[in-house]
Formats: sequence, C-alpha cells, structure tokens
Amino acid sequence: MEYIILTIVLFALILIYFKIADKYNIIDKPNHRSAHTEITLRGGGVIFWFASLLYFVQHFHENYLFFIGITLVSLVSFWDDIQSLPNRIRLFTQFLAISLVLYGLGIFALFPWWGIAIVYVMAIGIINAYNFMDGINGITGLYTLAVLGSFLYVNHYVITFSDFDFIVYPMVASAVFLFFNYRKKAKCFAGDVGSISIAFWVIYLLLQLIIKTESLVWLLFLGVYGVETVTTIMHRIYLKENIFEAHRWHFYQVLSNGYKIQHRIVSLLYAVLQILVSCVVIYGYLHLDALLTFAIVLVPLLLLYSMKFYLLKKINY
Repeated sequence: MEYIILTIVLFALILIYFKIADKYNIIDKPNHRSAHTEITLRGGGVIFWFASLLYFVQHFHENYLFFIGITLVSLVSFWDDIQSLPNRIRLFTQFLAISLVLYGLGIFALFPWWGIAIVYVMAIGIINAYNFMDGINGITGLYTLAVLGSFLYVNHYVITFSDFDFIVYPMVASAVFLFFNYRKKAKCFAGDVGSISIAFWVIYLLLQLIIKTESLVWLLFLGVYGVETVTTIMHRIYLKENIFEAHRWHFYQVLSNGYKIQHRIVSLLYAVLQILVSCVVIYGYLHLDALLTFAIVLVPLLLLYSMKFYLLKKINY
C-alpha cells in the first residue's frame, strides 16, 4: 500500500511541476545535436528529488547529509536547466555534496588521502557521465531501473547494505518518470536536475555497498555507462574537441541519429545490457576473483563499443 500511495503522490507532484514548467517556459529547444525535433518540457527529473524528500520526511534521523547533498545538486542543476551556469559552479556544488556524503559514510576515516582523492574523481565522474548519457527518450529511466534493480537484488539476496525503501523509492520515481518520458514523443525530459540527482543517489548506494563488502567489483554496476563515457571522451580528445561542449559521438547517438533506430529500442538495449553485466558481476563477486570479473566484463564492453567506429564508416555522420 505504501508504494501505491508513493506512486500516486509522485504522479501528482510531477503533474504540478508540468503546470509550473509550462507557465514559466522551462523547455528544451532542439539544436543540431539533439535527438528530438520538438520543444519539450525540461526538468521532469525533479521527481527524483521529490522521492528523496518523501523518503527523508519518514526517516528524519537517517541519511540527512545525503538529503542535504542531493538538495544542493538538485537546486544548482535545476538552475542550470533554466539558465546555463559556468562549469566551475556546477563542479564546486558536486564537490561539496559529495563531501557531505563521504563524511556521513565515514570515508574520511577509512581511506588515506590519495584514496579519498580517487573517490572524489570517480564520484564526480559518475555524476557527469550520467548527465552526458541522458540524450534520448527513456535511457536515464530504464538504465536507472537496471542499476537500482541490481542493488535491490544484492541487498535482498546477497548482503544487506542499505534500507530497502532507500532503493525502492528512486525505482518508483524512475517508473513514474518513464510514464512521461518513455514515449515516441516525450512529455518531458529529465534535465540536469534529473540525471544529476539520480546519479548522486546511485553513488550513495554504490559507496554503501563497497564499504559493506570491501569490494570494488560493484563499480561494474555502472559498467555500460562507464565504458561508453571514458571511451567517448578519449575519442573526442583524439578529434581535438572540447570535451565540455555538446557533441554527437556517443554510441547511442550514432544508433538513434545516424541509423534512425527508435530511441526506446536503443534505451532498452542499454538497460538490458547493464542487467546482463550486473548478473555477471554478482556471480563474479560470489565465485570469482575481482580482477577476473573486471576483465570478463570490460573486455567485451570495449569490443562492443569499438563497433561504433565500424558503423560510422558506413554512413555520412
């Protein structure tokens, strides 16, 4: 019953937001790199912050630093959706929010300074990777369900590392968001407020699991996004492009824009691929060496990504 009520409340909140966004012209206009061709409401991903608020009011004494952090990144990201902000402001806010999380989880006392520096780089990298990948209908919502579903399985069947509702609430938010976004003509886009806030939530869960198990193999729960983001950045550096500017070199962009494959199909393929990867990761954690698990996952993903260059040769892109 709780989750039915949660779903109804989130539907109501996002519909109210649509009214506000429509009134104040919070929209996404298509440009030369866009996968869409029509003006669409932006910022529908604020639903993830709504979900965090609903969780927080019921667990006031738990994860309060997480809530402060997700509120910080959501506010600045929403502002950036309305009026573009300098990279330094967005990165500073992400750094501050991650600092709150690291303090709350006791990571400053667990790792040496160089280990903490690596955590910062990886956390901010994941946040921005999520944002970079949010480019076609359904990809953020479906991929998030794949990742959170993997966390939920581990939490229930392998090792308990987080509160059950703390994983389910963003899953429900993702499902509600997909109702409006997973369409041929989306009602709304997540915006930076959506991709960055849910990425922040995923990072928190990932850190909880890594601390609990003392294993880095769970980083592969974001393996598909991770491989694509890193290799695309390397591709753009090779092309001598500014990696902070908009582009059309992601594999999903080549498939959807270059080969005209429906966005919903491409998004579903990414989610299914991550589910398959997560199954390998869970099996690897239980039965294999961590380095072997990394190799089993990363080598095929790199080979799969390399297909992009073959496909690019076949079309004028």
